Amino acid sequence: MRYPVIAFLLFCTQTIFAQSTFPSDWAGSWKGGLLWYNSPGKEPKIVEMQLNIRKGDTSWTWQMIYGKPGEDNRPYSLIAIDSTKGHWAVNEHNGIILDQFFLANRLTGAFTVGSSTIINSYELRGDSLIVEFNTLQAKPINATGLGSEDSPKVDNYRVLGFQRAVLRR
Repeated sequence: MRYPVIAFLLFCTQTIFAQSTFPSDWAGSWKGGLLWYNSPGKEPKIVEMQLNIRKGDTSWTWQMIYGKPGEDNRPYSLIAIDSTKGHWAVNEHNGIILDQFFLANRLTGAFTVGSSTIINSYELRGDSLIVEFNTLQAKPINATGLGSEDSPKVDNYRVLGFQRAVLRR
């Protein structure tokens, strides 16, 4: 009885800590509801979301669709900057290229547009792709700390919104 239990635990450990091969293991058409929280105490707005990831000749399709097909279609591309270092980028094909970094089985990036900073993450977890966007006010709301080694200056930012989707193929 002891050996099947050990074998099962080893299998679970390997499954939990297995890294996916990015981006090939992520390829497919992903769909689900995006929960958009932008006001304390209010129910989230729910928006249908799709993410289509397909291999191309020199890059990957990274097509994001919000709402009904054709309503808000964003035909982006995912390009490798230095995949050995986990450095990728999403090309929006309008002069905007967003750097992304693959670390701990998660593709993450941060960028500022206008007065908002957005931190995005995409994580393959089992048969789901977890997508999250945190929106912060780009300008600090206050600074604390004394500016010393023991108490360095720390900027604090207002959280404006949070979006989360659990997508499935």
